[in-house]
Amino acid sequence: MQQDSFQTLTQNISQNLKSLRSSQPQLMQSFGALGKAALAPGAVDAKTKELIALAIGVATHCDGCIGYHTQALVRLGATEQEVHETLGVAVYMGGGPSLMYSASAIAAFRECLDQQPSA
Repeated sequence: MQQDSFQTLTQNISQNLKSLRSSQPQLMQSFGALGKAALAPGAVDAKTKELIALAIGVATHCDGCIGYHTQALVRLGATEQEVHETLGVAVYMGGGPSLMYSASAIAAFRECLDQQPSA
């Protein structure tokens, strides 16, 4: 599990991927298009799709996934209760390791909430 802030983590990932974007632009553009298509609202709304992505990120122990998808969930107005219930499914499917990564997901979600401008 990561130890730095999730904002720093996602910024570092984006920075480190710049060289891959330069050397493999078609790959990166295609991956971006895949993400947009997969997360576009349809029969399942965008927030639910991001909750699914967070659960998969937790179950696969991906700190970067947790960081990016919690940022999206805050933007989409997810509640902490929705995140908690999603993490319950991730723990059900992924066992103890997913429980440990759920703590990271909660921390990331709260970090993103704290960075939101006050209304």
